Amino acid sequence: MTRQIVDLTDEQARRSLVLKWGSVPADVLPAWVAEMDYQVDPVVMSAVRQALEDGVTGYPDFDSDLGPNHLSHAYAGFAQRHFDQLVEPAWVLPVSDVTMGARVLIDVFSERAPVVFPTPGYNAQHGLAQVTGREQWDLPIDPDAARAEIDLDHLDALLSKGARTLLLTQPHNPWGRAFTRFELEGIRDVVLRRGARVVSDEIHAPLVLPGATHVSYLDIEGTHDHACAVVAASKAFNTAGLRCAQMIVPRAADRTKLLAEPLSRNDSWSPLGVIAAVAAYSQGDEWLASLIERLDAQRSLFAALLSTQLPLARMRPLEASYLAWVDLRAYGHEDPSAVALERGRVKVSTGQSYAPGLPGHVRVNIATSPSRLTEVVRRLATIAEVSP
Repeated sequence: MTRQIVDLTDEQARRSLVLKWGSVPADVLPAWVAEMDYQVDPVVMSAVRQALEDGVTGYPDFDSDLGPNHLSHAYAGFAQRHFDQLVEPAWVLPVSDVTMGARVLIDVFSERAPVVFPTPGYNAQHGLAQVTGREQWDLPIDPDAARAEIDLDHLDALLSKGARTLLLTQPHNPWGRAFTRFELEGIRDVVLRRGARVVSDEIHAPLVLPGATHVSYLDIEGTHDHACAVVAASKAFNTAGLRCAQMIVPRAADRTKLLAEPLSRNDSWSPLGVIAAVAAYSQGDEWLASLIERLDAQRSLFAALLSTQLPLARMRPLEASYLAWVDLRAYGHEDPSAVALERGRVKVSTGQSYAPGLPGHVRVNIATSPSRLTEVVRRLATIAEVSP
C-alpha cells in the first residue's frame, strides 16, 4: 500500500504538536514553528513504538561499531539515493540536534574569531556565536533583491576583517533557497582565499522541491579540509522531539579531535531518535516522495492565494522546505504578524526574529491541509484591512 500524507485533525494536532498547536489559544490558527500538521510516517512510528515496547528508554550506545544497520550506514545510503552524494559511514557522528551540532563544530574547530551569519537567518541560531564565546557578524541580504543570494564581496570583506567561520544554512531557512553548485563554489573560493571554515546546516536537504536540487557544501571539491555539515531526519519526518541529528565530518584528523573531546561537549542524543532516523533514512523514501508532492501543491496554492488576497505581498521563490518568506512591507505594518494575530487570529512567525530590525516580513508554515492553508491566508489578509 502506498504511504500517503495523512492530515492531523485539530484535536490530534493539539495533542501531538504541543508547541505549535498546544501553546496557542483555541481560536488561533497556527502557521508558525517548523512542524508539519501531518501524521508521522507509519514506518517510523512503528519502529519507535516497537522500541518503546522493548523498553528502549535509557542512554544511547556511545561506542557502537559501524555495522550495516547503524545510523551512519542509513544516512550514507539516504544521501547517495537522494543527493547522489558519497558519504562514508565513518564520517557520520550523532548529536542531539542540528543547532547543538553547529555549536559543537564551532567550539571544537573554529578559531576564537567572529562568525559570519547570513540574515535573515534561522532564529534559533541567532546568538549561537556568542554562546561559543565569539562575536556574530551579520551578512544581510538586500530585502529588495530579486533573488536571495550570499553576497560574496561582503563575505570576503568580513573574512578579511577577521571573521573565521561562515555558518551556512543550505537549503536556507527562511529564504527557501537551495543554493546551486555554482553559488557554493563561489563561497568555497572566498573561504579558501581567507583561510576560514564553514559549518553547513543542511537539515532541510530532504525537502528540496521540484525545480531545484540539493547540493551539499561537502560535495564541492576542496571543502573537506575546512568544512563539516549537520543533518537530520527530524525536519522532513516531523520527529524533532526525538532528539537525534548527525554531524558529517569528512576529515579523519577532525573526527579524531572531535571524538577526543569530553563527553559533556556533546549533549546526549536519544536512542529513540536513532531508531527513528534509521527507519526514516532506510525505509522512508515512499512517504517522503508523497510529502514532497503535497508540499509542491501547497506551494502553488499558497502563491495563488496570496496573489488574490494579498496582491501587494512579495514571496521569494520557495525552492526548499515548507517555510515561505513573505514581504508584506507594502501594507505598512512594522510587524504584520502581530496585526494578523490580533485581527485574524492566525499565528505566523515575525520576520524580526530572523532579521532583527527588518520590518514588514513574516515566515509562514505551509505544511498543513489545503483547507487550513486557505484559511491561514484568509486570516493573514486581515492585515490589509483599513483600521477604523
